[in-house]
Amino acid sequence: MLAEARSKIRRLPPLEAQRAVTGGALLVDIRPAGQRRREEGIPGALIIERNLLEWRLDPSSDTVIPEVKGHEQQIIIFCSEGYTSSLAAAALKELGFESAADLEGGFLAWKSAGLPTTTGA
Repeated sequence: MLAEARSKIRRLPPLEAQRAVTGGALLVDIRPAGQRRREEGIPGALIIERNLLEWRLDPSSDTVIPEVKGHEQQIIIFCSEGYTSSLAAAALKELGFESAADLEGGFLAWKSAGLPTTTGA
């Protein structure tokens, strides 16, 4: 299942993901609250736990967040290590987000790359 999901999406290494966010991509943290407390966060990332992702990002949903501008918008999903985020990004692709991607290696790869993090996410 994971291999199939990854074959449908683009996986961005941390530095490439950071460049995409600087260029306007939406970065979404899908980790559960407990995991966010144990780890750290990424400045500017939106927090939408996995079980709410489709409802909050689908432009046709009554609960879509205002940051979503449409299906053409690039959305980068991340979790802790990059497994759940691959499945979530593939689900977004099925919703019509052709540029849906995930952060390769997840938050831990971002942190290991020395990119900015926040405490108390």
